[in-house]
Amino acid sequence: MAKSRSYRMRVKENVPMTDPACTDTVVRLVLDAVAGDPPPFLPGQYVRIGIPGVEAPQPAYFAIASDPVRPDGYEFFIKCAGGMAEYLCGIEPGADLEVEGPMGKGFGLDRYRGSDVYLIGVGTGIAPLRSVWRYIIAHREQFGRVAIYAGFMTSLHRLLTDELETLSEHHIEVSVSREMGHDSWDGPIGYVQHAIEVDAPDGSNAVACLAGMSAMVDACRETLQNLGFNEGRILLNY
Repeated sequence: MAKSRSYRMRVKENVPMTDPACTDTVVRLVLDAVAGDPPPFLPGQYVRIGIPGVEAPQPAYFAIASDPVRPDGYEFFIKCAGGMAEYLCGIEPGADLEVEGPMGKGFGLDRYRGSDVYLIGVGTGIAPLRSVWRYIIAHREQFGRVAIYAGFMTSLHRLLTDELETLSEHHIEVSVSREMGHDSWDGPIGYVQHAIEVDAPDGSNAVACLAGMSAMVDACRETLQNLGFNEGRILLNY
């Protein structure tokens, strides 16, 4: 993996992902390298993004959601929640950004070939997991059962709905939980760890990748340990 460095990237796309009625806006931001190709990255790694020559808003860290097998550029899913995130949500195509990375240990799955893989994330925590399932699709024969447990607050907060629905074509199971129910919703209601408890996946030859808020990560780690998952096989990307 290339050493972390800074380089210029240019905004290619900035597209809203959440329903306009949603109180929390999330955008899909796509960056292209200004010169050459961006450095390769492991699924789950992140970069530091800033504005060239400008100190405020301060640079911030964002997980790469791109396909690591074909990294033509970097793709992100960003919640518009102040600071640099808010700035990036309003940035126009053609603008330049200063990018440093990739950083973090990511979710390196090569050492877990032959294992079942469980991807667990909530909200924009699904961004680093997307790069993982894209990697798995390209190497599907190397892994056993693959299942995704995604959690969103409401149906308006859901991300990547269409893409998640196509993953069954690659023998990847998907469970989507919502914290708040609705008459038209027949899926799991509650926190994502509750869906894991009900499914009770076999942890004897499995690895789990967690991405999301610290409270969710802690709760899911405890749930997985109770199901027999080895602590060393419960992975974080940082």
